[in-house]
Amino acid sequence: MRPDLIAAALSAARSVGTPFWLYEAEPIRQRVGQLSAFDCIRYAQKANSNTHILRLLRAMGVAVDAVSLGEIERALRAGYAPGTDAHEIVFTADIIDEATLARVLELGIPVNCGSPDMLRQLGRAGRGHPVWLRINPGFGHGHNRKTNTGGPSSKHGIWHEELEESLHLVDEYGLSLIGLHMHIGSGVDYAHLHRVCDSMLDAVRRVGRPLQAISAGGGLSVPYRPGEPEIDIAEYYAAWNETRLEAERITGSRLRLELEPGRYLVGNAGLLVAEIRAVKKVADNHFVLLDAGFSDLARPIIYGSHHEICFVTQVGQPVAGPILPIAVAGPLCEAGDVFTQHDGGFVEFRDLPLPEIGDIAVLRDAGAYGATMSSNYNTRPLAPEVLLDGGALSVIRKRQSIEQLLDLEADGGPL
Repeated sequence: MRPDLIAAALSAARSVGTPFWLYEAEPIRQRVGQLSAFDCIRYAQKANSNTHILRLLRAMGVAVDAVSLGEIERALRAGYAPGTDAHEIVFTADIIDEATLARVLELGIPVNCGSPDMLRQLGRAGRGHPVWLRINPGFGHGHNRKTNTGGPSSKHGIWHEELEESLHLVDEYGLSLIGLHMHIGSGVDYAHLHRVCDSMLDAVRRVGRPLQAISAGGGLSVPYRPGEPEIDIAEYYAAWNETRLEAERITGSRLRLELEPGRYLVGNAGLLVAEIRAVKKVADNHFVLLDAGFSDLARPIIYGSHHEICFVTQVGQPVAGPILPIAVAGPLCEAGDVFTQHDGGFVEFRDLPLPEIGDIAVLRDAGAYGATMSSNYNTRPLAPEVLLDGGALSVIRKRQSIEQLLDLEADGGPL
């Protein structure tokens, strides 16, 4: 890790305590710049929905995707303007509840529909409302079976055999069709990419009418291990731009090419910083226990995800203890509360220097699906979030208190 980043992490630790999240603004800006060839970058805020991150992205012209009523309200709080021709906010889901339905109608937010039932409910409530069709082309892809969002085992999207029925519903209810969306999972396999592009063109032909846009969806990968390759954005864009040009020939309309990155923009820009509270030996195994657990960072226990971990002293020096096979774990009353594990819950012992109590552990590449997947399990308050921008640190989410948690359970009286 860079010395300046270690210094920032230690400074923040002294101010807000541990554990906490630390994000860097500059890598996010760089990622946005790498995607500038696309007509519209639409951030999948489920990756990291802190309103300060949203404001940072909006300042660079990045639009936003929301998958819940809460994410709509976050986008509004961050300054995104609904109901304009720019479509700064799009709501994407497979269902729509009554409260969310009322809000998208009130604000004129386009809905990316993942089921025919959504089209029926939306059409009955508001004729003429703008919609996208999210299509499940019949296959998917993902680095983990839980991140595969296409194919017959995925709940996401309109099954490709129901496309004609969905178009009939669009016409029956007078909905305004903006475009087609196809997101089938995380990770990028270039042969697979071209298959997705071909499926998009097949859907465009079957729709057989002018459109405003097509969306390549998201799932752009980032490296989590040393030596892992970066995605070739030029090749990725070239494939989708060729698809867009052919779709324009089919529809006879100029099409906007959208991309929906989440982790790609923020994944490598975040750290989880924790303090080492115990170092123990179990038989011949060494465990380093932190004051952060899967209630903070759930990716390892859910997906077996890898995060590089480094240990530093309180004065910022790399820990220089003996190199041993070490598992790094948390404080929760769960055997699965281990940061170093493979998919399936198999504990991984990494060759790391043995730290001492009071040293600092830094879990890298935790900017995506970290804070947004945190929970209050074991009645643990949510950790604070800190932003490093231009050398200055600022708290962008305060630490939740136990009192705030318990206040939610105050006696509200009879129904």
